[in-house]
Amino acid sequence: MAVPKRKTTPSRRGMRRSHDALKVQAYHECGNCGELKRPHNLCTACGHYNGREIVAVEI
Repeated sequence: MAVPKRKTTPSRRGMRRSHDALKVQAYHECGNCGELKRPHNLCTACGHYNGREIVAVEI
């Protein structure tokens, strides 16, 4: 059975876990209404995508 010979230090443990953090999500401003939206996604506030109205949103 494989058993570690020495205790893993907190520094080495932290270096191993350095890529496990959650990434910050990107947001862009909608060109039509100015609301924040995810890139390459339809704006939920106004229904526009790529300068065109895709979905009619009732206010």
